Amino acid sequence: MRLGYQAGTIVVTEVTEADFLPHVLQWDERSRCHRARACDYASLVLQLLRNKQPFVDDARNYEELSAPAEDPRTPRPYQEEALAAWIKTGRRGVVVLPTGAGKTHLATMAMADRPRSTLIVAPTLDLVRQWHDLLEARFGGPIGIVGGGDHRVEPITVTTYDSAYLHMDHLGSRFGLVVFDEVHHLPSEAYRHAATSCLAPFRLGLTATPERTDGREATLVDLVGPIVYRKDIVDIRGEFLADYDIDRRFFELTPDERDAYDEERALYIGFLRAHAISLASPDGWGRFLAESSRTKEGRRAFQAFRAQRALAFAASEKFAFIDQLFVEHANDRMLLFTQDNATAYRISERCLAPVITHRTRPSERISILRGLAEGRYGAIVTSRVLNEGVDVPDANVAVIVSGSGSVREHVQRLGRILRKREGKHARLYELVTAETSEARTSDRRREHSAYR
Repeated sequence: MRLGYQAGTIVVTEVTEADFLPHVLQWDERSRCHRARACDYASLVLQLLRNKQPFVDDARNYEELSAPAEDPRTPRPYQEEALAAWIKTGRRGVVVLPTGAGKTHLATMAMADRPRSTLIVAPTLDLVRQWHDLLEARFGGPIGIVGGGDHRVEPITVTTYDSAYLHMDHLGSRFGLVVFDEVHHLPSEAYRHAATSCLAPFRLGLTATPERTDGREATLVDLVGPIVYRKDIVDIRGEFLADYDIDRRFFELTPDERDAYDEERALYIGFLRAHAISLASPDGWGRFLAESSRTKEGRRAFQAFRAQRALAFAASEKFAFIDQLFVEHANDRMLLFTQDNATAYRISERCLAPVITHRTRPSERISILRGLAEGRYGAIVTSRVLNEGVDVPDANVAVIVSGSGSVREHVQRLGRILRKREGKHARLYELVTAETSEARTSDRRREHSAYR
């Protein structure tokens, strides 16, 4: 019996009638051979060994690396506990730790424990660069990058989820350990291919918030492994994360804003009811988009949806309060988050603060973040691009001007200001327009222990 790797699958050939066939194998009539998903490689090999089935392994194409030099950093107790839990479950599983708790350090501990060719998968190019620099400092030697115009594969390589999806069919046999950073991205239809096409027997998923609105986090058990260890913000605040306060403020619409909001919302809600569309159902939003695109009435309803939302996001009283915050926190480092670019640009122009959106060039983004760290800027305004994966340890004040109902997004935004520093006490302001849909959105996104 011979194992091979082919286009994201394990191919088993030269099988005789007397050979033991593990249950993960399926017969491929077209190729006249047995196949398994690449991610089933470890299970396949273990079953063959337990049943004393002889085989030749041509599938595995990764290296056993030299043990790295001892890390001078002392692990935190929960990092040691997390590593032990991961080892105990066969070095496969997900670790849930808050932003700022040292997930990357835990990953390097896992790499030192099982020194194999390692692939790190991260959601953004910013994170890829951060991982690259960290790994180069920790392990030395060349660190590969796949993504953003680079395609250098080394025994230790960092890539984006997008690039992993595109290239895993031919990279999937070259790594024995795969680390999925922000692993909650993995269960999407496209990205899960990056996990199923990789044969790495050792897998580590890292996230602060594994839960997804579509419930697909359950598939992580198959793709990476179960949740083996979890610490939330409230478990380590004050000792390993900065302590913090949360201040939720409600603001009224002006009479003119209220009239406009009620008119636009009535039109929007009326359209939903007329077409029996419930946005609470899984296909509700898709149905609304489809129906609203078909008629003049529908297009007006979609405009009404956007108008009432914009009025709630940018109530006049919010901007007056933001002016006050710039005075009160003149000596702090502040991040202001919005749900949309228009509000972010409006605050930037009003308060003369730099803004970062998805349109901001990488070089400009780096310059702005460096300016915050060096004290040249006291505040940065952003839409959603700083929700995850950007290290801003000097920030100690966050202002949620507007946002979605996502618990993950809300926890990520809080996490941006919780990096521990001597004497640091963080504060998060949540600005909510009263008697609008934003109030219900705020209640949904606060369903996390960090906000209780």
